[in-house]
Amino acid sequence: MSSLSRRKFLAAAGLGTLLPLRSPAAAPTAEKLGWDLCASIYTFRAIGLYEALDQIVGLGISHIEPAFFLKLDSARPELKTCESLTPELREELKGRLAKKGISMTNFYAKVEADPAANRAIFEYAKEMGVQTIVAEPPAEALDGVEDLCESFAINLAIHNHPNDRPTSKYWNPDAFLAAAKNRGPRIGACPDTGHWVRSGLDPVECLKKLEGHIIEVHAKDVEEIGNPKSRDVPLGTGKANYGAILRELHRQKFKGTLTLEYEHQSPALLDDLRACIDFIEKTAASIG
Repeated sequence: MSSLSRRKFLAAAGLGTLLPLRSPAAAPTAEKLGWDLCASIYTFRAIGLYEALDQIVGLGISHIEPAFFLKLDSARPELKTCESLTPELREELKGRLAKKGISMTNFYAKVEADPAANRAIFEYAKEMGVQTIVAEPPAEALDGVEDLCESFAINLAIHNHPNDRPTSKYWNPDAFLAAAKNRGPRIGACPDTGHWVRSGLDPVECLKKLEGHIIEVHAKDVEEIGNPKSRDVPLGTGKANYGAILRELHRQKFKGTLTLEYEHQSPALLDDLRACIDFIEKTAASIG
């Protein structure tokens, strides 16, 4: 009996709950290397998080990274997937994720210098089962943030944007290393490989600088070197030298999430994401 027929039979007979069909794991060989694929909800920003879940399940991905400024639901665009959600809405969100078999492993948050606001972010993240908060906090806030990391047993992964904006504090890995000097293991890096290329940096050399500090990777390839506005392309087809990136991560014994954040609003978005997944899986197979 096929999986679909069995589900219909069980539901009709009252013998089982009708659960959503899951696609096979997107990249089982990559998972054996310790790389869990994660979907950035920024990739699906044209729709709400709830509307994106079926697409993510269909890709075979079971980890997500929402962002504090993105809408929870297209029907209620005023609701953002962040610590401002009421207790009732948090329960609703947890229920939706559980029903789809998806974990909110990471959370892109607005961590700044306000201790009370930062505590609220960590409380929300803990409630949602987040393992890693991704942010770009000011270096002077890291003492207090590190205390929260220890208290809540949640990592902070410092992210980099390109060098074309004044708020991009960590576009060069040297800035991260200066800020994270003498910090414990819960303060680490979330390198965005595409943004490094946009900033004119060699991502493999940047990864080498961050060895031992990488918690999560925003897996991204782009068309041009040194152009902050360069568009995303499927992994392995741009200027990031993605095969070398994945091999360098393996050399470093990196274990963590590879988050697919595809910024280009492609008319073939799911096909582009599948191409990214296929590239990671094929490279993992060649490594393994």
